[in-house]
Amino acid sequence: MKLTRWRTIAAAFLALLQPALPSALLARQHVAKPQAHPAVWRVQKGNSTVYLFGTIHALPPNFEWETPEVRKVVGSADKLVLEAVIDQDPTKSAAALFKIGMAPGEIAPLAERIDPKYRTALTDLEKKSAVPAATLDKMKTWAAGMVLFGATVQTLGVNSADGVEERLKAEFRAANKPIEGLETLEQQLGFFDTMAEPQQREFLEGVVDQQADDVADFGKMLGAWAHGDEKGIARSFDKDMKKSDALRTVLIARRNAHWADAIVARLNQPGTQLVAVGAGHLVGQDSVQAMLAKLGYQAVRIE
Repeated sequence: MKLTRWRTIAAAFLALLQPALPSALLARQHVAKPQAHPAVWRVQKGNSTVYLFGTIHALPPNFEWETPEVRKVVGSADKLVLEAVIDQDPTKSAAALFKIGMAPGEIAPLAERIDPKYRTALTDLEKKSAVPAATLDKMKTWAAGMVLFGATVQTLGVNSADGVEERLKAEFRAANKPIEGLETLEQQLGFFDTMAEPQQREFLEGVVDQQADDVADFGKMLGAWAHGDEKGIARSFDKDMKKSDALRTVLIARRNAHWADAIVARLNQPGTQLVAVGAGHLVGQDSVQAMLAKLGYQAVRIE
């Protein structure tokens, strides 16, 4: 099972909860200094403009992605709209995860919730986690998976402090421009909480099942994003997700439809807004742009 399955989806959430993840290995993948051209789309209605920008939540240090066109869009925007505005205090984010993610009653130990072939890998990953195994055993399966995902990210050499959102937030704050969210953190976590237990267990197994080529896979995804390669991004994010219609519906399609409705509402406001969400939400058949098209709005790629 590759990173491009459940861990890529979890990254869209957990990277926002991790204030500083270690960096190490991506320099070996020769992706630190690409000639970046990440994709940007424009949606217009009257005197209102919304730019759609697909992001990577966590990046290697010194990864340059702001092209002249991106800088122009950022400079023209009156407001930044993210998936969610996460509190800068990481303890508050962690508290939200534990509030939603703790099992309400007795629950089987985590090792008994996955296929026996993954149990040794689970034990190894638990040792790398900052959360004790006894606490993980009391968590819902999806929540334990998200916590353990933090330990797997250490091998990717990325840092959410270097991610696209953090730089955008810094630029908008410096310009005294407002920053808003399409969702709250509690809503984001709630999407995982709606998954049935079999789906949660498959998610946990995907986190535990680390592969030797995970770093290379992430490098490919990052390269596709940096070059605005929509098909490449879609391959990375959708390779195995397409095997689970239920998870795609919960984590991708349903959220994208909600965001499209929110964007249409924002198009009723004059001015220019930059909507920056994970790149995986802006590619494929369930993309935000596809949802907008169903509502009668065309997103035109400009970069």
